[in-house]
Amino acid sequence: MASVLVDSNVLLDVLQEDPTWVDWSSDTLGRLGRSSLLVMNPIIYAEISVSFPSAEDLDSAVPPSLIEREPLPYQAGFLAGKVYLAYRRRGGNRTTPLPDFFIGAHAAIAGYRLLTRDATRFRTYFPTLDIIAPD
Repeated sequence: MASVLVDSNVLLDVLQEDPTWVDWSSDTLGRLGRSSLLVMNPIIYAEISVSFPSAEDLDSAVPPSLIEREPLPYQAGFLAGKVYLAYRRRGGNRTTPLPDFFIGAHAAIAGYRLLTRDATRFRTYFPTLDIIAPD
């Protein structure tokens, strides 16, 4: 079964019932969930945690039985650092690696597809990554 790393923006669309994106995100998660293993990592978990008062509430809303939790591979950390270096050389002004760099690197290292609504940065820094995004 193929695996798909689910970006926080897609999960937040569903959890917060975003009026613009809830239908696309819900439908896409449902479709992919029938044929793929859905995965999140600690960075995605942290990004969606801001919507919940406790970890128990988050785990109840997004149970591990629906989206598997995986640690961030060390190789992904290395790749995220290299991508961050490329970002800085292109004029990026952030002083630490962006969460998207760790998310994209995790998907790339693990050979996962990435489900996101914000594909631009991922396509720029991870051009070989199989990205599922709105047109």
